[in-house]
Amino acid sequence: MAGMGAMPPLNPCRPLLRSGSAYTLPSRIPCRTLAHSCPQRAQADDGRGENGNSESNASASVLSSLKNFMLGSKTSKPKPKIPRKPSAPPSREGSLSADSIFGDEIPTQSKEPSVIKDPLEERIWDNMQMALDPKPRARLRWQRKMVARTIRKRGRLTRTEEIMRTERESLLRSHFFKTSVKKLVPLARQIAGKHIDEAILQMRFSPKKAAKDVFEHLKHAKNVAIVRHGMGIDNVPGDSDTDANETSIPQTTFKPTTVTLKSGKRKVISNPTAIYVDQAWVNRGPFDLSYNQRARGRIDTIRRPYTGLSVLLKEEKTLIREWEDRDAKALRQRRSQLWTQLPNRKITSQNQYYSW
Repeated sequence: MAGMGAMPPLNPCRPLLRSGSAYTLPSRIPCRTLAHSCPQRAQADDGRGENGNSESNASASVLSSLKNFMLGSKTSKPKPKIPRKPSAPPSREGSLSADSIFGDEIPTQSKEPSVIKDPLEERIWDNMQMALDPKPRARLRWQRKMVARTIRKRGRLTRTEEIMRTERESLLRSHFFKTSVKKLVPLARQIAGKHIDEAILQMRFSPKKAAKDVFEHLKHAKNVAIVRHGMGIDNVPGDSDTDANETSIPQTTFKPTTVTLKSGKRKVISNPTAIYVDQAWVNRGPFDLSYNQRARGRIDTIRRPYTGLSVLLKEEKTLIREWEDRDAKALRQRRSQLWTQLPNRKITSQNQYYSW
């Protein structure tokens, strides 16, 4: 123990002692830890392979690497580079389908045009006659009847058919709102007869709870009338919203007309294609049942009503036609009640009795 106490302390970081041309290993080398990374082999710069190095070079490389680890490298030789392989797969470029809308802009690689087979051509029409024409004799009788009706009327249209061809209308029914008929009827009467924008404005600032649902339904009805039925899209010449440089179909200049409504009020119509609410009525819906717990084990049934709203939108040219019809009817009634003196008759014979 005394001899061991006389030994100098070991320094693990003591530098290597150089004696002549040989190097001495340190007396203590730090142990290898458990956590380590896998070694990667560096690529030699001189172009030699793994088997090209000799044993002397191998021993020298071990000492030099140990020296560089303890003292640090002082050579100007660049560090070897580790080649890395790309981990991501190579990118692959796709192509457009045969029915793409961009097929004309990007040329295809194949020179032969692709032939698209129509699935309708492969159908057997004889097998589909039972679904397309189940009763051929009834169809022939109906066609003969329609031709005879056209010949009998000589191509003339009825009053209803003429109105449907010249005027547009849009009927839209809403879903059921969680309200009663008693609360929704005043709102329907409030918007009936007004311009669609004015009716939307009335429902927007209405304090009633059901007015929010009516407001959303009116906006949807306006969009449906414009998109599906083409109402309110004809621009009148001289309108400020019409672009002067825009080329449109020439239209006749419309002169503002003052009409008298059914209620007796007068209204000036400057745009015959403006949309207004012609009729608005409510539809009674189903009832939602709920229960109210009362005292002494009693239970009351509560019926919560649901109500819908239907609006009929038309253009203001209909107001002009209805006013003209009412005016013509009133004129006929006045003429029928007007007394006119009978014309004088010629005297054909003279006697003592009157001829009338």
